[in-house]
Amino acid sequence: MNKLFKLDRFISEHVTERENSLFLNDLVTFHQDLKSKTEGKTALVIGGAGTIGSSFIKALLHFNISKLYVVDINENGLTELVRDIRSSVGLNVPDDLKTYPISFSDPVFKKMFLASGPFDIVANFAAHKHVRSEKDHYSIEAMVQNNVLKAKALLDILVENPPAHFFCVSTDKAANPVNVMGASKKLMEDLIIAYSDRLQITTARFANVAFSNGSLPFGFMERLAKQQPLASPLNIKRYFVSPVESGQICLLACLLGQSGEIFFPKLDYNKNMKTFSDIAVSLLKEMGFESDVCKTETEAREKAEQLKSDSSSYPVYFFESNTSGEKSFEEFYTEDEELDIQSFSGLGVIKNTERKSTQELMKIFSELETTFSSSAITKADVVKILKNYLPNFDHIEKGKNLDQSM
Repeated sequence: MNKLFKLDRFISEHVTERENSLFLNDLVTFHQDLKSKTEGKTALVIGGAGTIGSSFIKALLHFNISKLYVVDINENGLTELVRDIRSSVGLNVPDDLKTYPISFSDPVFKKMFLASGPFDIVANFAAHKHVRSEKDHYSIEAMVQNNVLKAKALLDILVENPPAHFFCVSTDKAANPVNVMGASKKLMEDLIIAYSDRLQITTARFANVAFSNGSLPFGFMERLAKQQPLASPLNIKRYFVSPVESGQICLLACLLGQSGEIFFPKLDYNKNMKTFSDIAVSLLKEMGFESDVCKTETEAREKAEQLKSDSSSYPVYFFESNTSGEKSFEEFYTEDEELDIQSFSGLGVIKNTERKSTQELMKIFSELETTFSSSAITKADVVKILKNYLPNFDHIEKGKNLDQSM
C-alpha cells in the first residue's frame, strides 16, 4: 500500500468530488451563532466512538466547550478517539474530558448522567445503521430496541434534565423505507418529533459517509490489508459525504435547527451519485493496481491467494445486488414533506412534520414488545406491525441477506 496514501484526499477527489466541504458556506455564515451556542458549554456525546459521532466531536472541538463526556460500548473505539483528537491540529480539547465504555441504556449511564449533568448539548449516535443487521427476528428485535425503545428511555431522562440542544441521528433510508433499519429510524423520527414540544430536538437524514466504520469502502481497505479480493454490487448507487462533512451536518442541525426539524444534505441526483464498484476501481488505481474483474467469488478468492509483491492487477468481483432491503437509489425526503431549501447553502430542512400522539406511539411500542416476548415470533410478524404503522414502508424481501455475500 502506498505509504503516502491520504484517505481524506482520495475521498475528496474520487468519491465526493468536492475540493471544499459542502457546508463550508454555512459554517462561515453561521460561525458567530455556532460560537455563541458552544462557548463554555458542556457536551455529552453518545455513540461517540463511531465515524459520525467522532466527526461530530471534532466539529464541536473547533469551538471552546468546557466539558466533553463521551459514551460508547466500543472501548477500543473510545481509546482511539482520544488518541485521534489529542493528535489532531486545531482542536480545543477541554480539560474536563471523560470517556465511558457503557451503554446508554444501562442503569450506570443514568447514574453518571444525573451526577455529571445536566449538559448543554447532547447528541446521540448510538444506533444500528446497517441494512445487513436485518436477518431474522432476533436481529430485528435488537435493532428496534436500540433505535427506538432505548431511545425513548433516553428521551424520558432528558425531559427531566433538558439540554439546550439535543440531536439524534437518522438516515436517508427513513424516506420511503424498504428495510427494517429504515422503518425503525422513521419510527425514531416520529418519536423525537412527539417530544419536540418538550425538548429542543433535531435530527438529520444522511447520505453514505465515505469509508465510515463498517461500510463497504471501509471494507475495501481491510481487504487490501489482508490481500483479499474486493467485492461490491454493480447496480447500487449512493450519495456520499466525507466523514468531516458528516460531523458538520450534525453540528449545524444540532445547534441551528428549530425543534422537530429534519436536516439533509443538498445533493444532486445526476451529479453526486456513485456506485461502490466505481470507488473500488478508483481505489485500486490509486494504489497502483488495475482491476481484474472476476466472474465468480471463487475465481476472485483464488486469484487473491496467488497475488505476488510485483502484481500489477488486483481481483475484484462485481455483482447485481440480490439481498433483502437494498434500495437501488437514495432519497432524503418524500413528496408530501414540507421542505425549506433556502435557509442553508448546503442543507435542506424538512419542516412541520406531522406530530404523532404519544398514545399512538405507545400503542405500537406495546405491540412490538408483546410480539418480541412471544416464542413464536417471526421476521414477518415484525414487518407486518411496522407496515401497519408506516403505510409507505414497502419492505423488499428476497430471502437473502448480506452475510451471505462476500
